[in-house]
Order: sequence, then C-alpha cells, then structure tokens
Amino acid sequence: MRIRLWGLSDVFACGQKVALVMLVGTGLGAQAQRPALPGYRFEFPKDHFDHPEFATEWWYYTGNLSDDSGRPFGFELTFFRQAAAQALVHAVTETPVWNLDQIYLAHFAVSDLQGQAFFHTYRLNRAGPELAGISQKEGRYWNGNWQVRFLDGSGRAELRTVTNEAVLQMTLEPRKAPVVHGRNGISQKGTDPGNASHYISFTRLAAMGTLTWKGKSYSLHGLAWMDHEFFSHRLEDSEAGWDWFSIQLENNEELMFYRLRKKNGLGDSYSSGTFVDHAGGSHFLDAKDFVLEPAGATWTSPKTHATYPIAWRLRVPSLGLDLAQTTPLAAQELDGKEGEGPTYWEGAVRYVGTRDGQPIKGSGYLEMTGYDRALVFGQR
Repeated sequence: MRIRLWGLSDVFACGQKVALVMLVGTGLGAQAQRPALPGYRFEFPKDHFDHPEFATEWWYYTGNLSDDSGRPFGFELTFFRQAAAQALVHAVTETPVWNLDQIYLAHFAVSDLQGQAFFHTYRLNRAGPELAGISQKEGRYWNGNWQVRFLDGSGRAELRTVTNEAVLQMTLEPRKAPVVHGRNGISQKGTDPGNASHYISFTRLAAMGTLTWKGKSYSLHGLAWMDHEFFSHRLEDSEAGWDWFSIQLENNEELMFYRLRKKNGLGDSYSSGTFVDHAGGSHFLDAKDFVLEPAGATWTSPKTHATYPIAWRLRVPSLGLDLAQTTPLAAQELDGKEGEGPTYWEGAVRYVGTRDGQPIKGSGYLEMTGYDRALVFGQR
C-alpha cells in the first residue's frame, strides 16, 4: 500500500530536461488500462516482475539491520514503474530508444538509529539505453546503478544502491513463501470495481551485507520486507492519506495493516490487514478485526510543518495481540523536494506488547501520508 508517484515536472536523461505534462496514478497510462479485478491467478516467478498492462507498479524493500555490536540501522529502497499519459508519449518521444511510454522512479533512505541521522534521495529516468527498467529475462529491476537482482525463482536476491552519501549491498533470503494480500487476488481500496491492487509481499527476508556510511563500513544483518503492487485505479477523492504498518515479531509471525483516512477525519471501512502465521499461512483481517490508534507522541517536521503521530497502539482481539509501537528516530520524513512530489514519513519502528498474554517484541516499518496536505492522486 504505497504511493510514491505524482505529477512530475522534470525528467533528466543524458543532460536533457524534458518537460512532462502528466498525471501519475490516475489510470491514464498510454497502454496500461487493465483494472485490478477479483480472480487474478498469480504465477511465480513471473509475477515478481513487471505488468505493463497496469498503470502503476512498485517494488518496495524496507529493513531493520544491525552490526555485530548491535548498532541499528533501517533502510528503504523502492522502484516504481508508471505508464505515461498518451499525449506525453507522442509529444516528447524523439527516437525509439528514448521512448517515454514508461517512467521509472526510485527512492533510497538510510536511518542511522544510533547516530540519530536520516538520509534520503531519489532518481527518475526513462528506459533509454538501459538507464532503467524491469527484465524477467535478466532477473532484475534497476534505475541507474541501483538494482535488485533475483538469484533464483524462490525470491532470493541481491540488492545494491550507490550514492555519494551511502552505499548499501545486501543479500536477501526468503524465510517464507510470498503472501498475497486481500481476498480473491485483490486488495480492495474502495467501492468501485477495479479500485484495488494486486498486492504481494515477502514478509520475512533474512538480510546480510554491508553499508558504507559517513566514511565507515558496517557489516549488517537482520530482517527485511518486500511489497510488490500493481494496479490502474486511483484512490477515491474522499481519501486524505493512509497509515501503513509492517510488523515482524520475534515468534516468527508477521502482520501488515493499512489504515485509509478520509478527509473528514474518519477511518475507511476498506482498511485491512494480513496476519502471517509461523508456518507462512496468511489470514485476511477486515477493518473491524483490528484497532489502530495514535498513542500520544508526535513529531512536527521543521521543513514541512506536518505533525505525525509516531507512537501507536495496535490490537487484534482474535489473536490476543496488543502492541505498542514507538520509533528510535523521530525525524524520518521524506520531503517532497519543493513540490516535486508528496511528503510522507517512512521509518524504522519497534513493537512491544503481548500475544495471548505472553510478552512479545518485534520490529518493522511505518509509513504515514497526507499529513502535510491531502493526497490528490494515487493509492498505496
């Protein structure tokens, strides 16, 4: 449940600045018109790669890592594919190699939880001469020198990002099979047919690798999570944003929740979640099956002046689950680069509470959107 795509103003490719007249996430893609409807049959590894008949698609990695001394870090790496509006394709395509029928965006962030530092950046490309893309044949998706490469059909993969500020290289090993969220192949987001996504996750990835950060190299290990969604519809106009939670408990269980928020301040009945048991079985959670409540602590961004609830209480009565969520680093906001994109909070979090009356701990990621202003287009 992620939106990172927006009305874009510029694409930089080989020194050219190409003006874009484009709305992203509206279902106006040049060739991508297929709605997400019930009955979709997933096929792996094929469905780990792109679906150009849908307007919008992303691959979203987050993780909590530490070195041997226990120093903790969080990371986020996301790849997006967005079909361009038909008018844009005809207006600015000079030669086939610079075809603009798809736009590729990527985000990267590092949370230095002990050092209380947060770094984020993004890059934007069209395919061009191998500048960005998704290839099942090559087993990878990439944007410049950022990439994820699948090593086999199980989802085992290598992740790599290179920037001036940070270099991250990780090997990811699935501990459970991919989970399909929602019901009958779709994660429904609204009343209209097709107002949904096809949504897959690897909920427990063993992660091991290195981070070069502020002149030092850290050997890291921990857990990562991967979301992959594709769809052609946008959220309903009544929605302001959402709150999304990934939870990896120490007892080998995981949960995902998304809480849609309306502009009138009320929650949405199409909010939902998934519980993944220790054996990898997935169980759908309807909005009435869980409670998500802000728990007091907030953080106000000095850049955007948005105020985020950074502490939450999460309850699933049927599981005997009651969790308090906090974060070691309040300042994990990705600002919209002076209007070029949406502003949102996405960061590493911790959980402590009880499961069937027994103490339990865990870690995960929290995403909050629409707190500076209501989102105009898109859905997670």
